[in-house]
Amino acid sequence: MKSLLKGRRTPVKIFVEGDIFTKLSFLIWGLSNMVRGQIVKGAMYLAAEVAYIYYMVTSGVAAIGGMITLGVHEQGMELDPVQGVYVVTQGDNSMLMLLYGVVALVVTALIVVVWMTSVYSGEEARQLKLHGRKVPTIFDDITSLFDTHIVRLFLCLPLIGILVFTVTPLIYMILMAFTNYDADHQPPGHLFDWVGIDNFKTILSAGSTLGKTFMPILGWTLIWAFISTFSCYFGGTFLALLINSKGIKFKKVWRTVFVLAMAIPSFISLLVISTMLGRNGILNVLLQEWGFTSEPLPFLTNATWARGTIIVVNLWVGIPATMLMISGILMNIPPDLYESASIDGANPVQKFIKITFPYMLQVTTPYLITNFIGNINNFGVIYFLTGGGPSTLDYYKGAGKTDLLVTWLYKLTNDSNDYNLAATIGILIFIISAVFSMITYAKAGVSKNEEALQ
Repeated sequence: MKSLLKGRRTPVKIFVEGDIFTKLSFLIWGLSNMVRGQIVKGAMYLAAEVAYIYYMVTSGVAAIGGMITLGVHEQGMELDPVQGVYVVTQGDNSMLMLLYGVVALVVTALIVVVWMTSVYSGEEARQLKLHGRKVPTIFDDITSLFDTHIVRLFLCLPLIGILVFTVTPLIYMILMAFTNYDADHQPPGHLFDWVGIDNFKTILSAGSTLGKTFMPILGWTLIWAFISTFSCYFGGTFLALLINSKGIKFKKVWRTVFVLAMAIPSFISLLVISTMLGRNGILNVLLQEWGFTSEPLPFLTNATWARGTIIVVNLWVGIPATMLMISGILMNIPPDLYESASIDGANPVQKFIKITFPYMLQVTTPYLITNFIGNINNFGVIYFLTGGGPSTLDYYKGAGKTDLLVTWLYKLTNDSNDYNLAATIGILIFIISAVFSMITYAKAGVSKNEEALQ
């Protein structure tokens, strides 16, 4: 079929070179299919067009208009002349108006795809008829979904789920960053409005309180992500090399011991450790009783101590997973490479530098990228261990010295109701993560060197 449609893959060419029914099918969806004998298929396209027009006339156009204005009538109080009391008058709800507008846009984008599909389907039927071939019936199409086109059938539900539960909320969150939806503009009592890029200007401004909070937290987030990623990576590598080295007995037992740390839910472990490291925790009590310190150590109350404590505790959480992954890689390195290196007189350090580490790095580069991004958004370790503290008056609305951007974002939504700022920070996190991922993946050249691993 691809050969029949060669040179006709754009709607413009299909319209110019098609017959009258092809041209009319751009307005009357499915007409070209129905003329070629695909009555049911054409009727389905036409039904989709009619349903979309009905939706837009009844609510879609109003939803898009509401998204543009975000409401004009606020909720208020009016005197009821009959009862003689003030009653609440319902106003517009900016939050729902934005949501309905986003849904209308997503439906419109989806219907454009359906329209394009109907155009190509009609042209395919025309070409088949033109070349004297059999035009498939609806039963043939259904049968092909369970045979040659079974991938389309299996992808249908996941694509719908992504559209409903990922794309639509993501667009809604992005648009929220361009509004003033904060604690002072909470619907339905108050409306919020579009403010353009003012939120980005405020957050990125060095002179504002938000800017003075964002920049230090961004810096600590990147430092934390870098240190935690590579400390766990090299720690897990060292542990895997140690366990897998010759002469070490009970290898499976040692791996099992370290896996036990992963079996316990991390939030429980972090909460227990947070209690142990408190001023009256067991660790401080023991240190004072044994005479090592005269007063409690500020593991979680001093900014520098708290940051160091988080990094150390994260080693205990992250090293076992890296150890398991590296162990699997080490088992798959061809032993011939080490035998050849031994014949050439290479020592263990040279073998690691020239064979083991390059092989590991080539395989684990995608893991390092995803782990780095995961640490940028590592909510659990920070929240359950320090809660982002210690807090400081220099930071905006309760942000602390160990807060990451993601934990600060949580505080802005949960504690301050500053949804617009949280959405703005979410977009900035995405930009940072995406840029880092693309640059690192391109520089690493993993896709170019895949054949070297086979």
